[in-house]
Amino acid sequence: MDRHQNIGYLLHDVTRLYKRRFEERAAGLALTLPQCKTLTSLSRNEGVSQKRLAELVDVDPMTLVRILDRMEADGWVQRRSDPADRRARSLVITERARPILEEILRLAQITRSELLAGIADAERTALVDLLERMHANLAGLSPLVADHDAVESGGADAGRQPRSVR
Repeated sequence: MDRHQNIGYLLHDVTRLYKRRFEERAAGLALTLPQCKTLTSLSRNEGVSQKRLAELVDVDPMTLVRILDRMEADGWVQRRSDPADRRARSLVITERARPILEEILRLAQITRSELLAGIADAERTALVDLLERMHANLAGLSPLVADHDAVESGGADAGRQPRSVR
């Protein structure tokens, strides 16, 4: 069996286990992974709009609104008017959020150390280099437009660009 056939499964399962381990730690803070991702992403992108933050965190915009509502009520986040667009709101974290952000980053570091245990520095560097190249490969691809009938029938052209009809 070709070990390369398992790459998607391995990437997904390592991610699943890594997230689960972090969530176990974050449960002590009474925070979910999306809440932690929101706070850390916002700390790196202060002044961002809610729409852009939803993209960065990879959550549904309505889910993000609920997360931000809770964080705003806790005094961790402020929504400010965007001077360039009066309909938009820019987001910033408050000083009150800084200790919880530091704790999230500490928990992430512990979890990362567990993930990388027994892997030499050179291997870690090579792994990150490879993942960055894989990411660039996929991020640089144009979206596919599948031929609906070919995909449903599983035909030889399934997944290919539809041909123009003259």
